[in-house]
Amino acid sequence: MKLTIHDVGHGQCISLVHENGNVILWDCGHSDWCNPATILYSQGIKTINRLFITNYDEDHISDLPNIISKFTIKILHRNRSVTAEQLRKIKQDTGYITDSMQSMLGLINTYATDVRPEDNPAFPNVSYTCYCNKYGAEFSDTNNISLVTVIKCSGTKFIIPGDVETAGWENLLKNDTFRADISDVDYFIASHHGRENGYCEAVFSYCKPKCFIFSDSNVQHATQETTNKYNKHASGITFNGETRYVLTTRNDNSLTWSL
Repeated sequence: MKLTIHDVGHGQCISLVHENGNVILWDCGHSDWCNPATILYSQGIKTINRLFITNYDEDHISDLPNIISKFTIKILHRNRSVTAEQLRKIKQDTGYITDSMQSMLGLINTYATDVRPEDNPAFPNVSYTCYCNKYGAEFSDTNNISLVTVIKCSGTKFIIPGDVETAGWENLLKNDTFRADISDVDYFIASHHGRENGYCEAVFSYCKPKCFIFSDSNVQHATQETTNKYNKHASGITFNGETRYVLTTRNDNSLTWSL
């Protein structure tokens, strides 16, 4: 199976294509130079078996209308503590409803119930757990209610945390199961594309990944200059003949693991 972190600039799209043909997609950001929906469709893929939406902001859902038109989506995973009506109000209060958000609201209403066990697609040697803070009771912003996935593929473990900020991390760390689950993470996709407000040093009292990955565009702001904060927490990997502690799509392009 192959897990790919696609180079979509400031955004996120991660695909897992299993050798049995089943597909998981985390988010559907895209860029002018990288459209994961087109890439997957060109490979003959017609079904997204599990679609995880980690964050409700545009850079995570920008290609959702195209995804819906090209693929059959079997199962939608999201933070269910926020309703379509609440999400619509959040977005209206901060701007306007884009076509992508309109598609997201439609998906929420369409996939209103959990999947039945008999509908679960097979992903041998893949296991995952999702965690999230609750909207309203704990947080009222979209970043801190990001859906966090900890996924293990043939012995290699990744964490995909969306855009959780420091306060959100600190709340998740109150959960004993979450702390135990992240203890052996190999690859840590940096929250909020590696920006300053997604960094939480307390997390790394519980895990020491091999490497961090930033899914982001070229450095334009001081909040993106966080490599030195992250690399001290990594054990390092050999990448293109050198030891690396942080990989970025901005410099290393799309990144694929054969698992």
